[in-house]
Amino acid sequence: MIRITRPFTGEYHEHRDRGEYLCVVCEQKLFVSDSKFPTECGWPGFKRPIQQANVALTEDLSHNMIRTEVTCSSCNAHLGHVFDDGPYPERTRYCINSAALKFIKKIPK
Repeated sequence: MIRITRPFTGEYHEHRDRGEYLCVVCEQKLFVSDSKFPTECGWPGFKRPIQQANVALTEDLSHNMIRTEVTCSSCNAHLGHVFDDGPYPERTRYCINSAALKFIKKIPK
């Protein structure tokens, strides 16, 4: 089980290196740094996954809220939640726990 990082404390919250973010459990590719953007929620925010098929979305009614949970489609690990208040044109904000991610830095050519 992946632990939930507290807001503004995760390793990748203000992370700016170029590369790919993988599932920490199974290493499936999830996000690229080009889709990452600064958020005020305290967790890393991404506009979109590398491929939509790499994440699964399910309704989450916990904590007296209606949200959409994001899990890894390969191993079902909890990644975070997705909201419809992100930047244009996607308007999606994948709010992902740093503890759910492994980063692979892009090596410049």
